[in-house]
Amino acid sequence: MELIQETPDLSAYLAVDEVIDHQHPLVRETAARLAKDADDSYVYARLAFEFVRDTIPHSQDSGDPRVTWRASDVLEQGTGICYAKAHALAALLRAEDIPTALCYQKFDVVHGLVAVRFNGAWHRQDPRGNKPGVDARFSLRGERLAFEPDPGSGELDYPVLYAAPHPAVLHALRAAPDRPHLWRTLPPAL
Repeated sequence: MELIQETPDLSAYLAVDEVIDHQHPLVRETAARLAKDADDSYVYARLAFEFVRDTIPHSQDSGDPRVTWRASDVLEQGTGICYAKAHALAALLRAEDIPTALCYQKFDVVHGLVAVRFNGAWHRQDPRGNKPGVDARFSLRGERLAFEPDPGSGELDYPVLYAAPHPAVLHALRAAPDRPHLWRTLPPAL
């Protein structure tokens, strides 16, 4: 699948905003801590991915009712669904000047992940969190995502790379008082 940048301006994928708030002190502190163990940007990206995937539980898996959507809140509260975890990873990567996009897949509902830019190409990564049957890995040599769509069932990969969260995703997150409510209002498609 050919990934398509929503905007041709690569600097948009380094931008800070209300959601990808990589200038927040907690994001900066976390990025600096991870960067101490990285020899280069590739190693840093892998460490940031593993940090979000492994240390921030997916709230559905852990039973946490809180809904987070801002990257710094995900890091502070230590919880989030796929979208929120993607926002946190995007912020950590952008904090170290690694262009990062938000991207999506369609299953029963829309699933969120990121794409990182290395060596002139985009590479999708899924920090959702592993569990039995899910084994996502950081890779620039072939995708190792949490889920693979089944086109025969109407599932698909959306090719667009967004610089900011899709409005339908952000609306669902902001409007939800808790995760059970969010689960009932997740966007079925983009």
